[in-house]
Amino acid sequence: MEENQKPAAEEINPTVEETKAPVAEVIEEAPSKEVKEPVAAPAAEEFDWDAYEKGDIITSDEKEKLKNIYDNTLNAIKDKEVVEGTVISINKREVVVNVGYKSDGIVPMSEFRYNPDLKVGDKVEVYIESQEDKKGQLILSHKQARATRSWDRVNAALESQEIVKGFVKCRTKGGMIVDVFGIEAFLPGSQIDVKPIRDYDVFVNKTMEFKVIKINHEFKNVVVSHKALIEAELENQKREIISKLQKGQVLEGTVKNITSYGVFIDLGGVDGLIHITDLSWGRVTHPEEIVSLDQKLNVVILDFDDEKKRIALGLKQLSPHPWDALDPDLKVGDKVKGKVVVMADYGAFVEIAPGVEGLIHVSEMSWSQHLRSAQDFLKVGDEVESVILTLDREERKMSLGIKQLKADPWETIEERYAVGSKHTAKVRNFTNFGVFVEIEEGVDGLIHISDLSWTKKIKHPSEFTQIGAEIDVQVLEIDKANRRLSLGHKQLEENPWDVLETMFTLDSIHEGVIVEMMDKGAVISLPYGVEGFATPKHLIKEDGSQAQVDEKLPFKVIEFNKDAKRIIVSHSRIHEDAKKAEASANAGEAAPKKARKAKKEEAPVTATTMEKTTLGDIQELADLKEQLVEAAAKKEAKKAKAAKAEAAPEKNADEKSEEA
Repeated sequence: MEENQKPAAEEINPTVEETKAPVAEVIEEAPSKEVKEPVAAPAAEEFDWDAYEKGDIITSDEKEKLKNIYDNTLNAIKDKEVVEGTVISINKREVVVNVGYKSDGIVPMSEFRYNPDLKVGDKVEVYIESQEDKKGQLILSHKQARATRSWDRVNAALESQEIVKGFVKCRTKGGMIVDVFGIEAFLPGSQIDVKPIRDYDVFVNKTMEFKVIKINHEFKNVVVSHKALIEAELENQKREIISKLQKGQVLEGTVKNITSYGVFIDLGGVDGLIHITDLSWGRVTHPEEIVSLDQKLNVVILDFDDEKKRIALGLKQLSPHPWDALDPDLKVGDKVKGKVVVMADYGAFVEIAPGVEGLIHVSEMSWSQHLRSAQDFLKVGDEVESVILTLDREERKMSLGIKQLKADPWETIEERYAVGSKHTAKVRNFTNFGVFVEIEEGVDGLIHISDLSWTKKIKHPSEFTQIGAEIDVQVLEIDKANRRLSLGHKQLEENPWDVLETMFTLDSIHEGVIVEMMDKGAVISLPYGVEGFATPKHLIKEDGSQAQVDEKLPFKVIEFNKDAKRIIVSHSRIHEDAKKAEASANAGEAAPKKARKAKKEEAPVTATTMEKTTLGDIQELADLKEQLVEAAAKKEAKKAKAAKAEAAPEKNADEKSEEA
């Protein structure tokens, strides 16, 4: 350390070097003499007689003056402060820095990783950790000095747009970590360069120039950009290049980036885009099928925008259009082979030659009238044969068909599906009014809901069958113009209503089960698969309660309509009719009995009267006779009225109302 200190002292203190050698010796000895004997005169043996003889005796004033000169050459430093020093020596491990103190400080070389160009004579800031350690060494830190003043410098760099140097420490998610003024700043991947970076690792452990573009004081976050330094220069280059561009001009470029929608081409400082549709005349699923990164190729300028700096490029335009090379003899009706390249719900695009495609609409894939998707017939990659339906060379459009390879089944529909013929069909779809079925591909028919069953009341076809099921049908009518058959299912059996008419006669009674209750009445399941209907008032049981679903009860037929296929039944009518019959029977038996009773009661009165009469015409007996006759007459009248009321309640009520 003494060897390091002596050169430093010589470099920092030229005043001492200019003094004479004896004076320098005195300066070095002066402090020791002052410490040992500050007041007493020098001893005789210590007196320098040679210097005295030469006249070089230094007085105390001169010595004090020399001391002040020496002190003024050294800086007054304090612990825990930042000062500026000069690099005086550099090796692999350490950097020696002179801060103007009596000794130099040593800083680890690792603290200068961000500045590999550091050299002797550079000014650096250091932090005074301690003026002396146990060995008397000055302790400095460049890292701490940078950290102490880093935020001030970073904020100043953001305001002034100053270019700063930073050391790329490592890679992180989405970018890099950069040491700037001792602060770990974030360098986004998009801010490294104007072109996409595929390998971030090449920038690690490198020192680069940056601009501070964002600071978050709350979280102490700093964002820097290297891209911003070169954008201004690139903008000037872009303006110059765009000013020289012309539509139709062919340039050489390099594939810079590939996306799903196109390819970006570097034209030497300015980028252009080849849209995926301009890469090839044929169908392209992804641009990587045509080009690769860093590939050099010729492109043609299709369009450009001076303001937005956008350039549209084309690659396929450098080759002739495939439609121009299409066989001139190809015409409508010809059969062609091709490969399905694109599928859509409405059809399939078939490439019959490179760059020449035709559309097979879903309606041209099958003679069937069902609404179906093209995926039900074809898939991408299928090799298909088709017939040309339309061909427009000017518009470069072509429509194809594959159903034309088969005969139209409706051409001979009357022969194969005559009226009255029976067939097996497949249920395809339901509507509220019927069932759509397919007898064979392209031959469809409708079974009306009324033609499903003779006896069952069907509200919706789904109650009778299901989609995909097979059902036997009979052709009822042919509509060739609309390519539709009217079919029936119940016609396969005889009409049972002719027989049912003889079984369900009026007032006939049958066992039935209530299967459904509604506001207007109930549906009754009757024998032989027939259903009847009963209104609410006809569902009242003998005890006055209402019949419920799933109850099995006897029902009387009160109406049978063969044409409307309707049977009206009643349960309450059974016990109501029984009561009426019983009442009539009781009334018939009661009338003769009352007549005989009246005669018996009348006979004694007559006899008594006759007997009394033979006793004479005594006045008292005559009065008694009249009273008995009147009483008997009233009693008989009451009994007659009671009998009439029992036999005919309604008539009796009318008579009572008349009497009232």
